[in-house]
Amino acid sequence: MVNRQRQIPKPVLIGAIIFILALAALAIVPVIYALLFGDHGVKTEGINAEGARPAATEVDGVWDVTDTLGPNQTSAGFTFFEILPAERKVTSGSTREVEGEVQIESGAVTAGQITVDMASVATDNDRRDVNVRRSILSTDDYPTATFSLTEPADVSQLPADGSVGTVTLTGDLTIRGETNRVTHEFEALRTGDNIVVAGDIPISREDYGVETPELVAAKIADEGEVNVRLNLTKVR
Repeated sequence: MVNRQRQIPKPVLIGAIIFILALAALAIVPVIYALLFGDHGVKTEGINAEGARPAATEVDGVWDVTDTLGPNQTSAGFTFFEILPAERKVTSGSTREVEGEVQIESGAVTAGQITVDMASVATDNDRRDVNVRRSILSTDDYPTATFSLTEPADVSQLPADGSVGTVTLTGDLTIRGETNRVTHEFEALRTGDNIVVAGDIPISREDYGVETPELVAAKIADEGEVNVRLNLTKVR
């Protein structure tokens, strides 16, 4: 008696293979995502007022961005919101490679130019950093981002007692060669011989030509932030 094995119909077999491949893809997506995007990255935080001192110099003058280390050290970067199926994660990157100068006359900021080295922006994952620089920020073509003040801003009301105040700044923000006018209220602290300014500027990535990289099942939300903390010292 011949024992004939029942053959699986070809459409069923093909469907089973597709199903198995889909399950494998879903299993490997978190691994790929972890390698490229890691956890939360390194965010430029706001002002730390602990240990702040009363102002030791007049607010008028020319102020340069300083690279002095400390809790309020100069830093700038981004925060993106990455989206996976059924999950939304926040990832930030930052750099201390920031230069700039601010001029204050008669209690008002009259000029200001800040430049950030985007090629040095780093998170906490080397593979993610490479991907962000190449696929998102395109730092080979656009190595820097800039902010240029376009309207005077009153800082005469900033507290001189070492407490945190606010200042609204308007200027042109340029990222990836795209320039948009932004207005944002920043925290500001006069402490000793320094002024610290910090804020998280909301942006739309599409306004700056930032596209979602070609990653499996992962994309970047349209909204994001530019995170800034500047430690300024008077030079004249």
